[in-house]
Amino acid sequence: MTRQQQTLRSAVEFSGIGLHSGETVQARVLPGQPDHGVEFVRTDLPDAEPVPAHIAYHQDRERRTRLELGSASVDTVEHFLSACRGLGIDNLIVELSGAELPGLDGSARPFAELFQQAGIVEQRPEARVFQLQSPIYVRQGESTLVALPTEEPGLTLQYVASFDEPGVSGGSFQLEVTPGAFLEEIAPARTFCLASEVDALREAGFGKGATAENTVVLGEEEVDLRLPDEPVRHKILDLLGDLHLLGADLHAHVIAMRSGHRTNVELVKNLLERMQIDETGGALRREAGMDVREILRMLPHRYPFLLIDRVLDIDGYKRAVAVKNVSINEPFFQGHFPDQPLMPGVLQLEAMAQLAGVLLLRKLENTGKLAVLWAIDKVKLRGAVVPGDQLRLEVETLKMKGKAAQVRGVGSVAGRVVCEANLMFTMVDS
Repeated sequence: MTRQQQTLRSAVEFSGIGLHSGETVQARVLPGQPDHGVEFVRTDLPDAEPVPAHIAYHQDRERRTRLELGSASVDTVEHFLSACRGLGIDNLIVELSGAELPGLDGSARPFAELFQQAGIVEQRPEARVFQLQSPIYVRQGESTLVALPTEEPGLTLQYVASFDEPGVSGGSFQLEVTPGAFLEEIAPARTFCLASEVDALREAGFGKGATAENTVVLGEEEVDLRLPDEPVRHKILDLLGDLHLLGADLHAHVIAMRSGHRTNVELVKNLLERMQIDETGGALRREAGMDVREILRMLPHRYPFLLIDRVLDIDGYKRAVAVKNVSINEPFFQGHFPDQPLMPGVLQLEAMAQLAGVLLLRKLENTGKLAVLWAIDKVKLRGAVVPGDQLRLEVETLKMKGKAAQVRGVGSVAGRVVCEANLMFTMVDS
């Protein structure tokens, strides 16, 4: 089951207090271009890079989901991203005047209502989809998450909760995630805490913006719930928001027991690794990929200096993924430690630079130009690459202004990072 990517018809604005920081933040949500994804822009930090809503930028924090890139961080993104995933919205630019999204009423409903008011429109490319083929299991202490394959496409979430609070019973809830089910069954569920936690959380600096209107306190005598099992449903809301960080629609049945953001994130990391393995092995094909013939049409490099075999995925001119199959027949192995062959680190960087060239040359104004590498910074060669390895390369555009561009690259073998660097390019006429 596929669908078209979606964005908003028009911009929306809102403001409010962060649930944890207590600071007032203004937000403006703009439509995003196809394949752009959701990214957060800190308008109070004019020199900061936009922060993509992707697991690669996650930073571990208690009781919330934080994204961070360079000097910019954004806290408590999970309710907003839950509304994005629940309604199938893929591409947005979110401008924020501070470090935490406004909590509004503590649920995802206000975000969903704003999206509906602005209008949701389809875009030409299809949304990325990952159909899970084998189970994935995550356990941390008493928290467990299991993702299971399904015969039918779609995402089903099931949560089983128990709370360490006298007089507070647990519960369970399950639903197949569709826009209608999300709006009715999940979006209204507010964040919560246990009555026994309140003082400790305040002392630790959490919940400065929490009120009786945006946070349910379990264990108090009078609790006015919006929905039956509202806390359990909010756990599903959080899980759905964290799953957005995968960067693709997940088709699977996910069962959670006492899980929170940390286990959610571990599941997403495992899902991403499995998705990358499927891509690298050819089991999962992306429409945005390129075979070697298309690469040869774009790059001037030829044997023996063409060092990428296949581009697996390209997101606009922001990010690209490719592979280099390292064979004992490579000419450089004849003279580079032939008795113990190692791929030279400079050639790993060259492969990275070639993929960056493919990415940058996709921009319309760079048509007919060459991407010339003129500086390399923050180089780290972390491991050996030997015959039989498949070098996976990922590059991401950090800055692009005029004829200059800066790209971040990472190379890995079987999930192990072997090289990384920042590459600076100048676009010149060919």
